[in-house]
Amino acid sequence: AYLRFERHDGTMSEVVRRLNFERGDSAAALLVDPQKQIVYLIEQFKYPTLDKAGGWTDEIVAGMIDAGETPEQAIRREILEEAGFAVEAVEPIAHFFVSPGGSSERIFLFCAIVSEAVRRSAGGGVATEDIKVVGWTLDDFLARLQGGGLMDAKTIIAGYWLKDNLARIMRGRAG
Repeated sequence: AYLRFERHDGTMSEVVRRLNFERGDSAAALLVDPQKQIVYLIEQFKYPTLDKAGGWTDEIVAGMIDAGETPEQAIRREILEEAGFAVEAVEPIAHFFVSPGGSSERIFLFCAIVSEAVRRSAGGGVATEDIKVVGWTLDDFLARLQGGGLMDAKTIIAGYWLKDNLARIMRGRAG
């Protein structure tokens, strides 16, 4: 697009060219089992990371918000598809732009309390996905978070949120 924008001093800029990759919005959730003190992540191949990180990522459940869906409806669907849990409640953490210099995509980030009682399947995603659900102990997850061992931004944000809300979440109460 070619556009002008109002500068900080109130004047208008010259005409500039800006690109915007319109991908749509997505929802993501950190899955925590407070009784077992486990954080569930998914391991999945992501082509854009291939050259810089080998292609496989450890990250929280996430997916695109379909037309007509709310972020909460989308994340409940994604949690069931990818991780196999039918959660009762999700707690909003934040929403943010993924890369505002080039894309209008936002992520709506949640936390979901899970347990074996709400597990409906092994997960794994839809037919075009190859997802492995991995349970990490809370200590391992926090150590990897603090040691720089996670490379996915939404997972890092959710991890530091969990660290700040740990006592409440470990009592099994979101919200």
